Amino acid sequence: MQIIVSNASDKPIYEQVYTQIKGAILRGEAKEGELLPSIRALAKELRISAITTKRAFDDLERDGFIYTVPGKGSFVAAKNRELVREEHLKGAEEKFAEGISLARAGGISDGEIGELFSLLLKGE
Repeated sequence: MQIIVSNASDKPIYEQVYTQIKGAILRGEAKEGELLPSIRALAKELRISAITTKRAFDDLERDGFIYTVPGKGSFVAAKNRELVREEHLKGAEEKFAEGISLARAGGISDGEIGELFSLLLKGE
């Protein structure tokens, strides 16, 4: 799993790490039970603070994406189907809201937006 952090990003570094690890887990790139790099090793590799890396890992654990075994490390948690579904639903909701805003800014009526959505659902 490759993680890239950018100081030029508007997102905090811990959030960049969190988002990239979470994405790898949701895409299945990081498999259930897989050992993640240690907090210190990842911090050294990314040239960031171990505290920053720990915050990302703490958030991942809080949200159910990883679990930690003292003395052994952090591992990818079993996928919670409802959690994965909720993440996809949240992403779709954000994209729909963005599309609706764009359409309304272009003067497209709600009725036309609904028709367009129906056509897209049918694959036409």
